[in-house]
Amino acid sequence: MSDASPGGVATRDLRIEPLTPEAFAPFGTVIAAGADGTPFGPQDAQLEFGTGTPRFYIMRIPGRGLTVSGITRHRACTQTLASVGGLPWVLAVAPPEGLDDPSAEPALDAIRAFAIPGDVAVMLYRGSWHAGPLFEGAERSFFNLELADTNTADHQTCHLNRRDAAALRLVA
Repeated sequence: MSDASPGGVATRDLRIEPLTPEAFAPFGTVIAAGADGTPFGPQDAQLEFGTGTPRFYIMRIPGRGLTVSGITRHRACTQTLASVGGLPWVLAVAPPEGLDDPSAEPALDAIRAFAIPGDVAVMLYRGSWHAGPLFEGAERSFFNLELADTNTADHQTCHLNRRDAAALRLVA
């Protein structure tokens, strides 16, 4: 379904998919609980921070609803996100293509959305485009692992509402 707003931005529906490691593989790694002492393997996130200083913090964000008008990437590092308190949330993503091209942007039809259960974390590859954490309702807190200067020095946003005159409404 698609409809246009008075500002000329068409809103398209994008179905929210269930999260599986296989479906999420083009964008990053799903991190689920495992037995203590399990050796490192492909189920584990392989973090990349280069020579930067890693920053692990809890971010508090307001509920923004489930509409995406822009999507962001960080080319210098991986990013890991998880819900504080175990509540489910949604993440829109696109593949990390054109990693060495600062002007590269994702195709609108390359964007997918996933329902993230509250008991897992996701690690995004360097350059994976993302919008979220997204959820309906009051503010929530999320664990975030990235570089200390990610929000100021490594933050590229593609404004879908400007470039494509489009927004994505994420639907179950």
